[in-house]
Amino acid sequence: MILSLFCGCGGLDLGFENAGFITALAYDIRPHSIESWNSNRPENVCGHVADITKLTLSDMDRDFGGRFAPNGVIGGPPCQSFSRANHFRSDDDPRRKLVAKFFSIALRLHKNRRPLDFIVMENVPELEQASGGKLLETELSRLEKNGFHVTKAVLDASEYGVPQYRRRLFVVAISKDAMGLPEWNSPKASKSIVRQVSDVLSGLPEPLHFELNLKRDDIPFHPNHWCMKPKSAKFFDGSLKAGYSSGRSFKTLSWDKPSIAVSYGHREVHVHPGGHRRLSVLEAMRLQGFDDTYTLEGTLSSQIDQVSEAVPPPLAETVAQAVKLSVEPISNSVQIEEESKSSSAASVEAA
Repeated sequence: MILSLFCGCGGLDLGFENAGFITALAYDIRPHSIESWNSNRPENVCGHVADITKLTLSDMDRDFGGRFAPNGVIGGPPCQSFSRANHFRSDDDPRRKLVAKFFSIALRLHKNRRPLDFIVMENVPELEQASGGKLLETELSRLEKNGFHVTKAVLDASEYGVPQYRRRLFVVAISKDAMGLPEWNSPKASKSIVRQVSDVLSGLPEPLHFELNLKRDDIPFHPNHWCMKPKSAKFFDGSLKAGYSSGRSFKTLSWDKPSIAVSYGHREVHVHPGGHRRLSVLEAMRLQGFDDTYTLEGTLSSQIDQVSEAVPPPLAETVAQAVKLSVEPISNSVQIEEESKSSSAASVEAA
């Protein structure tokens, strides 16, 4: 049973759920994100809109319907204040305090409810350099003092089945009392299988262009297959070729490579490899590793924010499977490893 903080539309949670974990509570301050989270889990509607800086144990008990004592906490505090794309980074940015708040809530549960088995935080790699490295070092020291083995790893989504270059920092804290492996081992990359943009975007019909008063049911093929109507002359004069890049606003994807990071700011949604328009929300979701059964709620602008900030579910699942090995009994871990070896051997024979 896990708690998800800063859950967004649920990409990190989906990966953990696919690995066998159950989300008991999820929180985010943005209503559209929580709408998306809940609408994709009709049998587990436990996402709540909340200011996480003010979240208390009593709040969680109320929302859970009883004494809340999860065995794990996951989340991705907002990373804009650390990202390289933010040219106005400042140590005074209030969002920097959200990393400490994330760990404070986790440790409050750890001390007052039941010892946690694990804590997992996702963020941008630049977090390691924030405040001269002291911001993250302070939090890691807190975790170690409270009985956790802590591991850091920067993983690129393109090496874990996602058609996108996206480097992200994972901080994984495993209780020293966990019954499985003593520390979290970063999952091994699979560089031999790299998915390209063409693998997920080829063959899609053209999306619907945004219009005022457009209803969700009016969008054919998929409710998120919509985009802004192209207006710039660049979309019509043939200058936007696959792989072309002009500043932050006209980065055009290549068919035969993974996408550049799905991280969009104002009017910066990447250009389709065809060069005639920007990507639809659905196309961005596919590049993030969501399958078409997942849908996002809210305005077009909100959906773009949600997909930009999501953790790619396949990457999250890989991290979650590695966490599972660290918190399950060693016998189960050995069994999983043996099954994996057997499966690999069978694949080689079949080939």
